[in-house]
Amino acid sequence: MNSHAYYSRPDVQRELVRIAEDREVQVWFGLDRRGRRPEVLHYPADLKDLIRKGMTSLHFSEERWSDPLMLKPGMAKKILDELRIGWDLVLDIDSKDFELSRITAELIVEAFKHHNVKDYTVKFSGNKGFHIGIPFESFPSEVNSINIKDYFPEGVRIIANFICSMIKDFLSKNILKWKSMDQLATDYFKGDKSKLMKNGEFNPFVVVDIDSVLISSRHMVRAPYSMHEKSGLVSVIVKNIKKFKKEDAKPNNIIIDPSFLRRDNVKQGSSKELLVEAFDWYSKNRKREDINEVKEHKESELPTVKVDAKFFPPCIQKLLAGLPEDGRKRGVFILINFLRHSGWDFEDIKIYLLEWNKKNYEPLRDGYIQSQIMWSKRQKNLPLPPNCSNDAYYKGMGICCEDPLCKIAKNPVNYMRRRLFLEENKGKRKTRKKAVK
Repeated sequence: MNSHAYYSRPDVQRELVRIAEDREVQVWFGLDRRGRRPEVLHYPADLKDLIRKGMTSLHFSEERWSDPLMLKPGMAKKILDELRIGWDLVLDIDSKDFELSRITAELIVEAFKHHNVKDYTVKFSGNKGFHIGIPFESFPSEVNSINIKDYFPEGVRIIANFICSMIKDFLSKNILKWKSMDQLATDYFKGDKSKLMKNGEFNPFVVVDIDSVLISSRHMVRAPYSMHEKSGLVSVIVKNIKKFKKEDAKPNNIIIDPSFLRRDNVKQGSSKELLVEAFDWYSKNRKREDINEVKEHKESELPTVKVDAKFFPPCIQKLLAGLPEDGRKRGVFILINFLRHSGWDFEDIKIYLLEWNKKNYEPLRDGYIQSQIMWSKRQKNLPLPPNCSNDAYYKGMGICCEDPLCKIAKNPVNYMRRRLFLEENKGKRKTRKKAVK
């Protein structure tokens, strides 16, 4: 069944309109062409012209808005908070290997059940992963004097990281039952087992991803019962993760189940236990991170001039050459924060990243890069890029290097600072040598 015939089904159209309520949506016309943003859907009739033009998939915002058409690029957080009426939690589980995504999704569901979460739903992403969602109505309106509707994307990140901390040991054990370290190293890192390790232990999150750090305002997710351009499969609701087969997601096999992020029959605050425990976990761990961040920022202040790329560490040099495999979104996150610490202004960063994007095996949408830059502009603090020890980034992306300076610089920014220091003091050392002679 082609996309035109599939999306012409009235039941499919009704489900796409249902999920679009109070949300910004975007239509894709194949992998290379996107519809306008912001866009809304109110009636099945709104889809007819889009289907005729070749709509291949629909994507919706995790945030809900009082008027999505008021959204514009670069809006201040205060205005976004005024427009936002809520947000749904959607955990996006992805791996090159579908079975790893399945194992992870099952453990996340168990973690939700452990915290008495009942209003979750699971759907197949349409390709190699799963989306697990909890509707906004399931959370309390306020926790620790925080208005939860305004706590996006921070709330998603905190819950995702909390869940990762809960399931890590179980995930490691289950993955290694299914596939050996040698096989994982061969499949993912050309036999290099060191890239699977962190602090002497297997790190499961280098082979399966629960991505939350890259989420920013207006982040979008593939809609339930939307087709996937690469696989031709449908993002279908999954009732039993263990028994689910990809054949169940073929367009001809689809029976609509309108339960993903459904708002009715949800008890307000029923997922409070999960949210409170995630916030408590974050508060305890954040205190340790704050100490480390203070140390990092004391070591380096922002340069007053734009640092030349020749002083960048080898990992950043490799990243700037383009990525032959996946990791593009992580690359954007690294580069924005690294270049900001290198004295580059936002306009320089935007121009450079848009050109860099063309070098990647499959470029990201320019709009994605621009939205990440705009999100960075709105942040009060200037975070460092991830530390070198974060295997989900440099090692996981295949750009980690063994330069001598890397052994004493725990962050790419520290490496750059040391290179600059050595360069600035080169002349002084020569002068001292001549004086000794």
